Amino acid sequence: MTSTLDRACICDIAVAFPETTVANDTLMEGVPEHQRELLIRHAGVQRRHIVAPGQTALDLGEQACRTLLATHPEMPALVDTLLFCTQSPDYPLPPNSCVLHGRLGLKESVAAFDLSHACSGFVYGVFIAQALIASGASKHILVVTSETYSRFIHPEDRSTRLLFGDGAAATLIGAGQDGRGVLDVVCGTAGLHVDKCLVPAGGCRQPVTDAIWSQEERDSSGNVRSRAHIHMAGRDMLSFVSSRIPPHVNDVLARNGVTSAAVDWFVFHQASGIVLESLTRLLDLDPAKVIRHLENVGNTVSASIPITLQAAVEDGLIRPGHLVLLCGFGAGLSWGSVLLRW
Repeated sequence: MTSTLDRACICDIAVAFPETTVANDTLMEGVPEHQRELLIRHAGVQRRHIVAPGQTALDLGEQACRTLLATHPEMPALVDTLLFCTQSPDYPLPPNSCVLHGRLGLKESVAAFDLSHACSGFVYGVFIAQALIASGASKHILVVTSETYSRFIHPEDRSTRLLFGDGAAATLIGAGQDGRGVLDVVCGTAGLHVDKCLVPAGGCRQPVTDAIWSQEERDSSGNVRSRAHIHMAGRDMLSFVSSRIPPHVNDVLARNGVTSAAVDWFVFHQASGIVLESLTRLLDLDPAKVIRHLENVGNTVSASIPITLQAAVEDGLIRPGHLVLLCGFGAGLSWGSVLLRW
């Protein structure tokens, strides 16, 4: 067992969204009426925020950080590590973390690096923060999770355009106090299944060219995409979540001697309505203890867990002393859970 001061503790969270919102009516043009209700129910999303031309995940991350700074003016003097998690960086190099470091005017002694993870990214960020704090290498860590998946979605891909929204969160993590902090973090990877959710082109293996953009394909469901867009096997991803995540969550609870009934709140990655329903059923959880926050923001990828946490705290649901389980999962395929005392 670690002492409280060896635990990473989520001190505060600030969020940021683009101004533009897109409702389902706009995205459902051309979709047969009999398909609309089912698609919307499965997605669980009514509207989402979409970045403006020229606006990036870095811009959203900076906006979230400045909101956090307004509440914590002491933050620039305290932060010794900056971690930026995104799969839509401004440049191949330098990393977003270094650019943001300059924009925020942080100390030169700050260690800044990027984490290229998707829906499990926040959990992996906490995993790193916990290791840094426990080892004494860092005391105050700023974890920025920001994503603009709208850049990767073809406007005629109904399998993804209903799900994803753009957004960012800035999370300040320090050492635990008064019994608060991370009790356990467990992560996992199934790299043999990377093809279930990927953008095939855009990296060094297959750079994006005009020919790539123009080579669009329509699948049997009528979804259109090129190799520069997200290719997500929805049924396979749901099968992955249903088969891997329930035993993973049960293992995390068991190794900490905790039952699901003892957990006050479950905050899963807000993948979709059907995913949240499936996990609630398969884990036999009280639906009232599973927080949902995707109807008006969508699946915001690595930012979804901290965005959901911030809303739940603001609404007075999650309070000091509550036992909370966070669980992220997605592209990679990767997953992870954090058990913490809020």
